[in-house]
Amino acid sequence: MRISDTLDRLENVSALDRVAEPIREAVRRILRPRLVRNVLHGVWVGHPLHPALVQVPIGAFMSAAVLDLLPGGDRPARVLIVTGTAAAAPAAVTGLADWAQMHEQQQRVGLVHAGANSLGLACYVASLNSRLRGRAGAGRALSYSGLCVLTVGAFLGGHLAYRQAAGANHAEEVPHLVPAGWQDLCAVDDLAGEGTPQRRVLDTVPLMVLRQGERIHVLSDRCSHLSGPLHEGDITDDGACVQCPWHGSTFRLEDGSVARGPATAPQPVFDVRVLAGRVEVRLPHAHAG
Repeated sequence: MRISDTLDRLENVSALDRVAEPIREAVRRILRPRLVRNVLHGVWVGHPLHPALVQVPIGAFMSAAVLDLLPGGDRPARVLIVTGTAAAAPAAVTGLADWAQMHEQQQRVGLVHAGANSLGLACYVASLNSRLRGRAGAGRALSYSGLCVLTVGAFLGGHLAYRQAAGANHAEEVPHLVPAGWQDLCAVDDLAGEGTPQRRVLDTVPLMVLRQGERIHVLSDRCSHLSGPLHEGDITDDGACVQCPWHGSTFRLEDGSVARGPATAPQPVFDVRVLAGRVEVRLPHAHAG
């Protein structure tokens, strides 16, 4: 059986939901303040924080493994293990914040990912304890055991990111699917009433269209977080934003920027003009094909 087959099965192990659900709800309660969630998701940098923060513990633990092979490497290896253990905390918190806003199948894999990382971290804590008690051999064995377990956790994290597209920008492909220049979308009279978002399709790309007085807003309909349908969401912030109905990501209608996470990537926004009663749209920097 291939590894990918095993991971596909893991995605569908519904028994994991009994563990995931109470953890997810607890994380959402603890991280209820909007500012805290935006900081942990990485809205302020326009990129998820978790992948960046995990580099510190991974680098520290890998470096400790190398030093353990060298004469006199035990003392600096201990320093690196302390560094990696301390750095694991912020990495874990940002990971939990992202995980609590994922799809069901992603959360199942993420739960095992977190479990492997926790077990690996426990091995490093035990390793440090052994080293401080003068049992260097046992400490090195525990370190290498922890590194092996963390490698499994990292592999699962890669599956989340690259196979399940957790944390990816789900609107990234829009400029590559939309033709350049002005495109006919629909008749003005076919638009829904003012303040009511609706779905329109340009070639194969779904768009959210919103009429506000003389202004017509057109954004890519699939949320950049996990492809939620924006046209089914609410118009918030006194008509300035649209909120995804799936996980609450909120985008400014004017420029598509993120007002509130968990999304970190902006939503593509189209230029709009009306000619002879027809709505035409243009996406800057579009280059389909």
